[in-house]
Amino acid sequence: METNINFCSFASTQGLSRRAFLKYCTTLVTLLGLPTSAATQLAAGLGGARKKPVVWLSFQECTGCTESFTRAFSPTFESLIFDFFSLDYHHTLQAAAGEAAEAAKTEAIEAGGYLLVVEGAVPLAEDGACSTIAGHSNLDTLRRSASKAEAIIAVGSCATFSGLPGAAPNPTDAVGIEQLMGLGLLEHRPLINLPGCPPLPEAISATLAHLIVYGQEPQLDALHRPRAIYGNTVHDRCPRLQFYYQGKFATTFDDEGAREGWCLYELGCKGPTTHNACPTQKWNQGTSTPIDSGHPCIGCSEPGFWDTSGLYVSLKPSAQTPLPGESDQVDKGRKLFDDNCVYCHEPNGQDLSTPLDEVPRAYRERGGRAHRMQVEDEQWRALVEYLESQR
Repeated sequence: METNINFCSFASTQGLSRRAFLKYCTTLVTLLGLPTSAATQLAAGLGGARKKPVVWLSFQECTGCTESFTRAFSPTFESLIFDFFSLDYHHTLQAAAGEAAEAAKTEAIEAGGYLLVVEGAVPLAEDGACSTIAGHSNLDTLRRSASKAEAIIAVGSCATFSGLPGAAPNPTDAVGIEQLMGLGLLEHRPLINLPGCPPLPEAISATLAHLIVYGQEPQLDALHRPRAIYGNTVHDRCPRLQFYYQGKFATTFDDEGAREGWCLYELGCKGPTTHNACPTQKWNQGTSTPIDSGHPCIGCSEPGFWDTSGLYVSLKPSAQTPLPGESDQVDKGRKLFDDNCVYCHEPNGQDLSTPLDEVPRAYRERGGRAHRMQVEDEQWRALVEYLESQR
């Protein structure tokens, strides 16, 4: 493909009508939490956009994230954007191999101005010998590749939070991209985390489209996830939510509750603590989700989901040990903040301008799009005490 062709010209050669293109842009802005009027701006930006170089690295992973993105449903609008990029390096999709593949990657890195997509965790044990590419450890490859990247997009739970490779006992000392930056092993670059095992294909395509049009990352939460996609829990938008409030729960996979579509909470559903857009976007051409199909959410887009608890262990309240130096009350407040507030506010609530003793009243009066939790007076006292301990 010519390097100076814009997206509109390329899309027309693929049989994509302008009406379909605008409809697709409307879907993207909705997923990104932008006003509907932004669809026109997105269409104009994408329509005039030039090819964007992309280097896609695959480390400790199963290639499920690539599979998710490339199998976006017909008429494969996501693949149009994907094909429109100058995919200069990708282990699975590239035609080149060996020295030719490495030369293409080196050329792209030296030119700069590319987006770096990372799929998979990075092992640190044995000086990185647990996973190597062309004789180089994953960490060395990542360092070189990130040196001139405009942004890094960590795709999938392995790249974001170390995922399955990082599950206990973590024999390869696998870590995610953000953790590498925190350890000082990787230069800090603009980072977008798209967790999930795998993530929704629309989450990937919407994020890439935002970077092309606006030249910056979408609004992110404290875990560097796009808020519009990961700002609500699976529980908030669950198709079985009514049964949760009615106290109707399936207790086995073949009982009356299961057959009637009751809530899967007691079968280990992690929906109440999992932030993702699965219930609204769905999978396989918008057909279904695990919960729609009768299986509880396993919480795959949350940090450490493999080690949090058994897949079929209920999230029923249990005693937890406070962090060192914390009282039980402060610990309760911290858990409440981490489970709910951290997705819209800075860590430890440092961005709150409302006096702490007035937070409960302001919450009740003004609320907000994410303020859907029911908070008891005792919980408010714990939350305020925790916030005061952080000042």
